[in-house]
Amino acid sequence: MKRRSFLKKSAAASAAFTIVPSFVLGGNHIPPSDTLYIAAVGVGGRGGGVVRELTQHGKVKFVALCDVDDKMGAGSYALHPKAKQYRDFRKIYDNHLSDIDAIMVGTPDHTHATIALPFMREKKHAYVEKPLTHNIYEARLMAETASKQGIITQMGNQGASSDGIRLAQEWINAGVIGKVHRVDCWTNRPVWPQGFKHITQGQPIPDNLDWDLWLGPAATRPYNENYLPFKWRGFWDFGTGAMGDMGCHIMETPFKTLDLGFPYEAEASCTTIWSGDFVEADYSEACPPSSIVRLKFDSPTQGDVSLNWYDGGIMPDLPSELKDNEAPGNNGGGSIFYGSDGIMITDTYSGNPRLLPSERMKDFKRPAETIARVKTSHAGEWIDACLNNKPTSSPFSYGGPLTEAVLMGNLAIKAFQYKTLKSGKKVGDWDPYNYPGRRTIKWDGANMRVTNYEEANAWVKREYRKGWEL
Repeated sequence: MKRRSFLKKSAAASAAFTIVPSFVLGGNHIPPSDTLYIAAVGVGGRGGGVVRELTQHGKVKFVALCDVDDKMGAGSYALHPKAKQYRDFRKIYDNHLSDIDAIMVGTPDHTHATIALPFMREKKHAYVEKPLTHNIYEARLMAETASKQGIITQMGNQGASSDGIRLAQEWINAGVIGKVHRVDCWTNRPVWPQGFKHITQGQPIPDNLDWDLWLGPAATRPYNENYLPFKWRGFWDFGTGAMGDMGCHIMETPFKTLDLGFPYEAEASCTTIWSGDFVEADYSEACPPSSIVRLKFDSPTQGDVSLNWYDGGIMPDLPSELKDNEAPGNNGGGSIFYGSDGIMITDTYSGNPRLLPSERMKDFKRPAETIARVKTSHAGEWIDACLNNKPTSSPFSYGGPLTEAVLMGNLAIKAFQYKTLKSGKKVGDWDPYNYPGRRTIKWDGANMRVTNYEEANAWVKREYRKGWEL
């Protein structure tokens, strides 16, 4: 189907509000109460991991698998040889809409919303990897669509289903460290090359890859091996940098336990990279090698909270209560909570809490368990929720705002990188000798606008390649 016809069909379907189970619409599969019939898009790399996790649950059947790279998708294709194989996700929409109950999206950040939304508008449940979207506008749209269509959703930040984050929540609720006023979060990302100059030289496109489909809504450009695989995370058109890659994992624990919501203020400092004498990298294309981002929140339970983010090898100040032989986190990152009555450290993914100084843990009596634990995996919880109409740990109503908070950090990074431009230049033009340094941006979350730096609002929503508009 042509892209134009695909969009017309999707728009027409989204205007209808009657919920009809997919097995009634001509498909030959059994009711969703017994088996969840899934189509998966982006089934190599991290997406392949999700396919394996879903497979382990048992009550699933993969109707169709899609990846623009035949080599990347090969593992999932071998795992489910009876599933139809595609490069173009639109063919799944054309051929299998009546055969599926749900969609899984494990593609690069810039295509999450483009792929998921047409199926969500057809009332298909959705599992989408973190960060939920490439920009704030898309995160808001995904959350609104999920609510409107009444579907079961889950963002792929696996720690949200862990016992550790529930334990941390119970400690915060019980006032173990009192009111929290500051959280320092950090990651060792990027662990890929980041800070490139603009790539202009094209290379032959591998036979196993459909480069145009991989680009999707992003502007057309030559293929280059510096984009794939994995390295796309460091380019603004495709990825969301170190903060986007790990923020929905590491910030998950403070965001949930402290009830943070939208930040009202953000600022950043970033390092530069040099590729010759006095030649600075073009940050209109690439994320910086490292950054510090400061977000401020007004929590209904904690009051004013400062959340500070560090990446690229930069670390926060370590509390004096941390002994020399004690690690501040794990898996290359973590969070330090500073409360009125003590300090708590949580891990990168699971959120497992511990108190400082470590002597506090010897006679510490854990608060009563008040939050139900997830008995299966993060993806498995989503399957159970779809089959039994239950809530998930990271529905888009929650994952959307978390993603928005993370991406606010990227707005602050861009505000640091780009000067206020004179007429005749577009937002993103780089002047290596005249940029503002730290700039505090004020955020009106309800109206999704930066209120004190108008140019930054151009980054709230991206420009979409013709034919790929949402």
